[in-house]
Amino acid sequence: MMLIPTHHFRDIERKPEYLQPEKCVPPPHPGPVGTMWFIRDGCGIACAIVTWFLVLYAEFVVLFVMLIPSRDYVYSIVNGVVFNLLAFLALASHCRAMLTDPGAVPKGNATKEFIESLQLKPGQVVYKCPKCCSIKPDRAHHCSVCKRCIRKMDHHCPWVNNCVGENNQKYFVLFTMYIALISLHALIMVGFHFLHCFEEDWTNLLQAYGLTREGTAEARISLHEKKQPPKVSSTECSSFSPPTTVILLILLCFEGLLFLIFTSVMFGTQVHSICTDETGIERLKRKHQPRERRGSWKSVKETFGGDFSPSWLNPFSGPCDPKPLRDRDWVRQAASLSDTDNTETTEEQSEERKDEDSVEVTDE
Repeated sequence: MMLIPTHHFRDIERKPEYLQPEKCVPPPHPGPVGTMWFIRDGCGIACAIVTWFLVLYAEFVVLFVMLIPSRDYVYSIVNGVVFNLLAFLALASHCRAMLTDPGAVPKGNATKEFIESLQLKPGQVVYKCPKCCSIKPDRAHHCSVCKRCIRKMDHHCPWVNNCVGENNQKYFVLFTMYIALISLHALIMVGFHFLHCFEEDWTNLLQAYGLTREGTAEARISLHEKKQPPKVSSTECSSFSPPTTVILLILLCFEGLLFLIFTSVMFGTQVHSICTDETGIERLKRKHQPRERRGSWKSVKETFGGDFSPSWLNPFSGPCDPKPLRDRDWVRQAASLSDTDNTETTEEQSEERKDEDSVEVTDE
């Protein structure tokens, strides 16, 4: 249980009436199990559509510009299967991250009856979110886009149009990993494609203009008789014209490099957060809200769903089932004055001593 330094907060009392529960509408009845979660945010929806468009663009260029025109069928089949599998897993992970409840706290549960049912004892506090009128359990934070408090909220990602929280962090990690892999794979294939086609086109060009020893005499006779320049076919490298092919490949290179860097950084950040059991928001508040941390391996297993297995890489298998919140999960322990920082001002200390009989809780 996290110790909360009381001097960091305001408008606080142990008694329910100080939380103004009469302003809270009772929570709605929970929907049926499996109800889809979707955030109606214009920016997030646009970013999600752009994400799908860019993946499908990469799919188009890889298949119709590089693999299908290739004469090496083994190369085309192997790379086509690998790229399509990674792209499918990336899009599936994106859908799961976007349509999974990240761990939203029941909305409007900060009612007088619910607060009284917790039977708070001296030294215990509860936190009400004034924006969604919910009692916030430990490690929950309010998202202004989702308009809900989210358990273990790391950040709100517009690319998945959702918060990254307790229930969907695994899918977000898999999404960033698979996007980084298909970006790297596409860049490698583009590199091989350029090398192969440039070598082949230069060879054909030299032979067509008779710049090789064997073809010099034959090329002179052919050019003299036909009175027209030789044609060099590039259909073996692409079904499109050379300028179109170059433009498509350059755009794919730019997209692949950009997303490789971005998703690799995000993947590393998320893995670090899981291993250290510290979300991005908690990292920013570390100085003000110290807390105990779990072992890194335990946090990893809870995020990915049990002991290590291939299901860790499967976006269709969920993390460990979250335990239902119990009464004690809504309650936190207030820190005593002796536990607070030594840098407190005299004014802060005097304000805290005005009412020593009441235990403080806050509107966060």
